[in-house]
Amino acid sequence: MKLQQLLSRVRKAVDDYHMIEEGDKIAVGISGGKDSLTLLKAMRSLQFFYPKKFELCAITVHLGFDNLDLTAIKQFCEELQVEYRIVETDIAKIIFKDRKESNPCSLCAKMRKGALNVAAKEMCCNKIAYAHHMDDVVDTMMMSLIYEGRLHTFSPVTYLDRMDLTVIRPLLYIKEVDVIGFVNKNELPVAKSPCPADGNTKRQYVKDLIRQINLENPGVKDRMFTAIQNGSLKGWEISSNTNEQE
Repeated sequence: MKLQQLLSRVRKAVDDYHMIEEGDKIAVGISGGKDSLTLLKAMRSLQFFYPKKFELCAITVHLGFDNLDLTAIKQFCEELQVEYRIVETDIAKIIFKDRKESNPCSLCAKMRKGALNVAAKEMCCNKIAYAHHMDDVVDTMMMSLIYEGRLHTFSPVTYLDRMDLTVIRPLLYIKEVDVIGFVNKNELPVAKSPCPADGNTKRQYVKDLIRQINLENPGVKDRMFTAIQNGSLKGWEISSNTNEQE
């Protein structure tokens, strides 16, 4: 995927769901993975031409794993001229050593988001951009259906009243395969996740399940995403007259 194509879809998502307003300061959550680095590159590029002017910074919540090297990501942020902050935590120790969680992802995500929110407020941000893409939307809905017995997924825009922060998801119209192509084409400095649970989670199981279903029924993933947009899920109403992707 070329940068122009990425920006076209990001801008459509931003416009469809009114993700950016004049004067926003947006923190991009950087895990070091392909999705968050693609989002940072897209948001920085969007700054140059989007009619509503906004500020940008990047935040990594360091979980405490010793083998996570963020040197290349620091350099990437310097090249983009984006302020970058690393928040040091003991989340990995708490999850894996102290509590010895058998299903660590939920608690880890909650603690990581909490640390990210605090850092964003300290940096005077009013919004946080998450790098969830189209596949994440569908995967989350399927997980909710299988494990919780309800039709639910996250919204394009979510207001966190406790923190007075708004979460936005500008990669909503981007498929994971396109993210992979963009990262490879642009040689973004992806840092491999050191988490021992990586690739061995309920989410990974659901991703593999949907991938298999999509192989047997081509286009089913796209139709599932369309069903989410056209359904009555809170926050998914599009203000524009079309929900077609560019």
